[in-house]
Amino acid sequence: MTNQAIREEIGDSSLEVALGALRNSIARWTDKSDLLETAVSGLLLYQHDEPTQPRNAMYEPCICLVAQGAKRVLLGDDTYVYDAHHYLIASVHLPTMVQIVEASRSKPCMGVVLKLDQREISQLMVDSNLPQPRAQQSSRGMVLGEVTLPLLNAFQRLIDLLDEQKDIPILAPIIQREIIYRLLVGEQGERLRQIASAGSQSNQIARAIDWLKVNFSQSLSIDDLAAQARMSTSTFHHHFRSMTALSPLQYQKQLRLQEARRLMLAERMDAANAAFQVGYESPSQFSREYNRMFGAPPLRDITNLRQLAAGEGG
Repeated sequence: MTNQAIREEIGDSSLEVALGALRNSIARWTDKSDLLETAVSGLLLYQHDEPTQPRNAMYEPCICLVAQGAKRVLLGDDTYVYDAHHYLIASVHLPTMVQIVEASRSKPCMGVVLKLDQREISQLMVDSNLPQPRAQQSSRGMVLGEVTLPLLNAFQRLIDLLDEQKDIPILAPIIQREIIYRLLVGEQGERLRQIASAGSQSNQIARAIDWLKVNFSQSLSIDDLAAQARMSTSTFHHHFRSMTALSPLQYQKQLRLQEARRLMLAERMDAANAAFQVGYESPSQFSREYNRMFGAPPLRDITNLRQLAAGEGG
C-alpha cells in the first residue's frame, strides 16, 4: 500500500469516527422531539425515523449536514441529494420541495442546520484578506460540497457547547466564524464569496431577494426592483431566475402562499383574512393558487395538517 493510500484510509476512518460522534450528539439532544432549535443562535438539530413525502419548504441561507440518512431538495428542475459525505449550502432564501429519502427506526435521518449571515461572511472575507471572487454570471443559490473532517469537528464543538451553556455567548461566535471560514476557503467558497461581495451581480440579486422577503405583500414592480439592483429589467429577470429557478413574480407568489399557510396553521386565521394579509385581493384567486401549490384548498389542507400533528403528538 502506498503512503498516499494509507493517508486516505486513515482519513476515511477518522471521518467515520467523527460522523459517529455527531450522530450520538444529535440523537441525545433530539431524544424528546424531531426538531430542536438549540441555545446556540441559528443552530438546529433534527432526527426522523422514516422517509417523508415531498413538501414545500423555504430554505434560509444556511449550511446543512446529514450525519446519517439522506435528503433530497428540488429547486426548479434541479435536484440536490445530500448525505453523510455531502453538505448543502443555500446562499439565499429559496422556495423548494424537500424530502427525506433515507431513514428508518434503526438508522434515522439525523442532521444539523446552521443559519448563515451574509454580513458575517462579508466581514470574515475582509478580516481574512480573502481574494475577491472572479466576476461571473449568477448561478443557482444552492450547491453541494464534500464534507471534511475539520468541518465535522467544528460542528461537533458547536454542539458540545450545549452542555456548557454559560460558554455559548463567548465561544459559539468563534466556532461559527471557523465554520464560515472553512466554507469560504473550501470547494464552494467562490460561490459564497460571490453572494457576499458588494456590487457583484449575485450580491445585487441577493439584496433584491432580501427586499422581497420583507415586502412580499406589496404590489411588485419588476422595473423598480431591477432599478434598485442597478440592472435592466431583462438582465435582472435573467439573473434572478438563474439564482432562484423562479421569476420574481413566481417567487413572490410562493412567499405569499407559504406565509398564508403559516397564518392559518399557527395563528388560526381564516383563509379570507390570511389571503388579504399576504397581499391577495381576490379570495378565489388565492384559493386556486393555494390548491395548485399545496395540493388541497386552504381549509382542507389546514385540517389535514392539524390532524397529522395531533396524530404525531398522540
